[in-house]
Amino acid sequence: MAVILNIETATKNCSVCVAVDGVAKSIIELNEGQFSHAEKLHTFILEALQNAKLTMQDIDAVAVSKGPGSYTGLRIGVSAAKGLCFALDKPLISIPTLDSLAQAIKIKKGELIVPMIDARRLEVYCAVYNNQYQLLKNTTAKVINKDAFSSLLEGHRIYFLGDGADKCKTVINHPNTVFLDNYYPSAKEMARISFEKFNQRAFEDVAYFEPFYLKDFVAGKPKKQV
Repeated sequence: MAVILNIETATKNCSVCVAVDGVAKSIIELNEGQFSHAEKLHTFILEALQNAKLTMQDIDAVAVSKGPGSYTGLRIGVSAAKGLCFALDKPLISIPTLDSLAQAIKIKKGELIVPMIDARRLEVYCAVYNNQYQLLKNTTAKVINKDAFSSLLEGHRIYFLGDGADKCKTVINHPNTVFLDNYYPSAKEMARISFEKFNQRAFEDVAYFEPFYLKDFVAGKPKKQV
């Protein structure tokens, strides 16, 4: 039996899932429109374990969403995951954020999934998957315009989901588009992937692992004092 603690903090959804052999046993998450990970994450971890009737000592591995996503959110999630791995002497598993987001829906053969994470302005982090969740186009930072995904849309129905998809509705206008609302990366969808990686012993070096930011972090300019 493999007990894996899954942590997802790449977006505004602070999400924790305790899974046993790839099946979610307890999920605690909150998306209140702002980043509350620093305040909520450790409490959610304890609650999720308690709800699953398990303790820290029962954990066999810790899985964390590696990005892309919010710089601050990713730092908080990865720092928490690495801290637990060091303290418990357990392996660390990383999961691309868009991989798990894609698995939030099921589609038919010949259709495609494009999970999107908001990267501000008209840019999104996105990737393309088929109905078997196989990665067809690697994760990229893409500026959205009316011709975005035009070559794929000519031959496939495409499902767009994630917080980056909202701003694409008025830009991408094609009969083969389906925009799905209220989907965020969740630790629930990490459960099966992390169990597969656990069985493959696809572990990260805890000391040197860093999130996949895709773009360099740029701090905003401080506002002038009045």
